Amino acid sequence: MVPYAWVSANGQVEGQAASVNRSGFGDVALRLSVNLIGAPALSLKGFQDYHQDTIVGASLTVTAPTGQYDSTKLVNIGTNRWSFKPEVGISKALGRWIVEGMAGVTFYTDNDEFLGNNVRSQDPLYALQAHVSYNFNPTLWGALDWTYFLGGRTSFNGTLNEDLQSNTRWGATLAQSLDKNNSIKFYANAGLVARTGTDFKTVGIAWQYRFGAGL
Repeated sequence: MVPYAWVSANGQVEGQAASVNRSGFGDVALRLSVNLIGAPALSLKGFQDYHQDTIVGASLTVTAPTGQYDSTKLVNIGTNRWSFKPEVGISKALGRWIVEGMAGVTFYTDNDEFLGNNVRSQDPLYALQAHVSYNFNPTLWGALDWTYFLGGRTSFNGTLNEDLQSNTRWGATLAQSLDKNNSIKFYANAGLVARTGTDFKTVGIAWQYRFGAGL
């Protein structure tokens, strides 16, 4: 994943109003995932006849410091550090219901060029997710989602900041298949409790196109 971002910020700097705008590529993220139990590789015909039971998988996401970064600026698109996120998840089918749970932790290296040659460090950030989905029919499904973050406290040259995260979020999704190639998905998510960090509300719509031999 190679993100491109636009950032706009306004605030007070030493009592004076100031604003900044940035645009550029963010940090590249690479992800490796593997199924440990269940969900075997299948042909298209085999997938049509497949009935899920229990699936257990794991993944590792690595983010590299490739994004736009200027050590003399406070607001940047890139982070000038590496991050590593191992994660494990389980999915269980119960009739039309599917219940899923995931746990992961993100580790960060130091940014040793923060506003010059200062060092900005961040503690590991722990995350839990839970998802419950329901298949109304072969072409329509919906889901409810819950996420909890804990940790991620930062420090500046060894001095701890008061920014420990303990945030809870929720989400909902409804997806409808239109034909064998096309489907449409509606989604919404928001913060429930945000001790520090970003509190937000998001609604969206996505169109998906499937292709491949045998469709």
